[in-house]
Amino acid sequence: MYIYNVTINVENDIHQKWLDWMKTIHIPAMLATNKFSKALMTKVMVEEQMGGITYSVQYTTDTKQTLEKYYTQDAPTLRAQGKAFEGKYIAFRTELEVICEQ
Repeated sequence: MYIYNVTINVENDIHQKWLDWMKTIHIPAMLATNKFSKALMTKVMVEEQMGGITYSVQYTTDTKQTLEKYYTQDAPTLRAQGKAFEGKYIAFRTELEVICEQ
């Protein structure tokens, strides 16, 4: 199992609008690709020096190959849908391999 983790720091002035968009449009669109079985959105509980509010969204997928298909088939379109917030957030993406779950 793999987790595609996106950590995003969002400026305060667009925070609520962005959060609503994530919960009602973007995350459902990610799940609609059928490449992820679930999504977990968390707020990072640390005060950033640069300001803003930081979130982590973890999308669970079955294999590295499925994640690669997401990158080639869906990522460009889904990332482009966030244009309304361009310049108001910073995103950092990581891939995690699940070693064990207890």
